[in-house]
Amino acid sequence: MRQKNELQEVVEFLMYPEKFSALGGKLPKGVLLCGPPGTGKTLLARAVAGQAGVPFFHSSGSEFDEVFVGQGAKRVRDLFKAAKERAPCVIFIDEIDSIGGKRTSSPAHPYANQTINQLLNEMDGFVSNEGVIVLGATNREGDLDKAILRPGRFDTKVQVGIPDIKGRTEILDLYLGKVKHDSSVNLEILARKTNGMSGAQLQNLVNTATIKAAVDNKEFVSMSEFDYAYDKLTMGVDLKSRIRSKEDLMITAYHEAGHTLVAYFTPDAMPLHKVTIVAKGGSGGHTAFLPAENMEWHSTKAQYKARIDTGMGGRAAEELIFGREKITGGARSDLQSSTNIAFYMVTELGMSDKIGNRVLHKKNADKEMVDSEMKAILEDSYKRAMNILVTHKNELKMLAEALLKYETLDADDIKAIIEHKKPPTKFSQTSSLLKKPLQQLPPVIPGLGVSGVTPPPIESLGSRQDGSMSS
Repeated sequence: MRQKNELQEVVEFLMYPEKFSALGGKLPKGVLLCGPPGTGKTLLARAVAGQAGVPFFHSSGSEFDEVFVGQGAKRVRDLFKAAKERAPCVIFIDEIDSIGGKRTSSPAHPYANQTINQLLNEMDGFVSNEGVIVLGATNREGDLDKAILRPGRFDTKVQVGIPDIKGRTEILDLYLGKVKHDSSVNLEILARKTNGMSGAQLQNLVNTATIKAAVDNKEFVSMSEFDYAYDKLTMGVDLKSRIRSKEDLMITAYHEAGHTLVAYFTPDAMPLHKVTIVAKGGSGGHTAFLPAENMEWHSTKAQYKARIDTGMGGRAAEELIFGREKITGGARSDLQSSTNIAFYMVTELGMSDKIGNRVLHKKNADKEMVDSEMKAILEDSYKRAMNILVTHKNELKMLAEALLKYETLDADDIKAIIEHKKPPTKFSQTSSLLKKPLQQLPPVIPGLGVSGVTPPPIESLGSRQDGSMSS
């Protein structure tokens, strides 16, 4: 873990300060931990003090806020005084942007800067070899005053980001060790499908699965509970009580089968995990993938195009089966995600032949050329998706029929249908969605209740990165 290695020198200093003093070396007085919420900044700070075996002074930036003038500054003085008396030690200030934000010159708040000024003075008031290390945590680094970040204060910055697959594996293994689970729980699959989740989200995933198993009166947590927990946290709860017409289910089945089939026959698409027409949250169904490990850091042009192709598969399937005039609004999120990817390919990633290897900003972008290149990428993608579906129209129908019958198909089921031309046999119950008498079902409203697809965003989008596809 990179963050652990970066903080190891702080631990070494706290444990063996004389080693650094003998050489005349000095460590930074302050270390700033920056990263999204839930990534473990507070845990890292506690781990530094715990491993070094020194006192840990924990405070939140909001604790220094006070309606009475001077109270915030006084609390800063008291904190540093207590820390110096027990050195070597660690001072940890969580949400430091609350007191370390950019200073104001507004006459309406003449005392607004007292607390941050006191913090700056305190950090200048001791030498680094006194054994007091100040750790600050924030997810709003841009709001910090420049004086906080200058050399001699918080001059070392450690980025605490979303864990990679190795980190997720270790985090999940830690939390799984605290719950009773059976041999069906596959740690590798869980780590791959939770791409983009923070440590706090992974803990919540394990806890949600455990609660589900307890509600179902199970003695152990199985993989099915983790599938349920993942879907619940990323898309919402199952809406099996939602009354859906036969036409609605059929459109959804072909839409999701379109995504699935295009992904299956596109070499650079992500591996399939499962496809379902069970309504979850605001979607009527979804297709899930297991991202490859290398996709966390690098994605090729072919992989970006494959994501767009897969996203176009739902709309293409609707047009192929029901006709151009019967396509629905269920592909709205598909088109939005595909457009986003195409835009970044053209303007940010240098993946357009006409625009070349350069980054276009709004002020120097040729909007007409960008639109033309994006349109070409999207139209070519739609043609490739449609060509796959036309070529494998029989498999498309078999996938849709299997979804109508079984609701959910995993990767093995999908492979059996496409390669062996027969439906899966491991399911024994007919879909509960189709057990309702048709006379009780309301008429279908075009464009509503139909699933969409949101391919995992590329790095430039800065959004959640996982393998789910849903509206």
